[in-house]
Amino acid sequence: TPRVAGRLLRRVRDFAQAAGRAADRAMADAALARLEVDRLGLDAQDRRYLRRIAEHHGGGPVGVETLAAALAESRDTLEEVVEPFLIQEGLVLRTPRGRVLGEPGWRHLGLVPPAGLGAQLDLLAAMPPETPQE
Repeated sequence: TPRVAGRLLRRVRDFAQAAGRAADRAMADAALARLEVDRLGLDAQDRRYLRRIAEHHGGGPVGVETLAAALAESRDTLEEVVEPFLIQEGLVLRTPRGRVLGEPGWRHLGLVPPAGLGAQLDLLAAMPPETPQE
């Protein structure tokens, strides 16, 4: 998000200023590495979210409330801060049954997606939304 990008840019500038150097590409790469921001722009919180789905929930589906409790974060923080970019990039998919780790998410973590992931995602996407019972 623009807010995160602005924050990171200010941090890179701070690192450059502390080192007495210009904020060039090498300085930006070094600063982002120290801030634990990877090549996709994911930070430690993003990777913790992805790993939780992969390692503790078998790739999903898992509900956002369960993730919020497991990560000690509020549901709003997950939905408004963590998930938007992950969903936009296909790392995480929102399905009617919960969050599912997409194939790019598995690859980014260096993990092998479970066999039949594509078929499972097709089934989840085809499910009609839940209707309230009367």
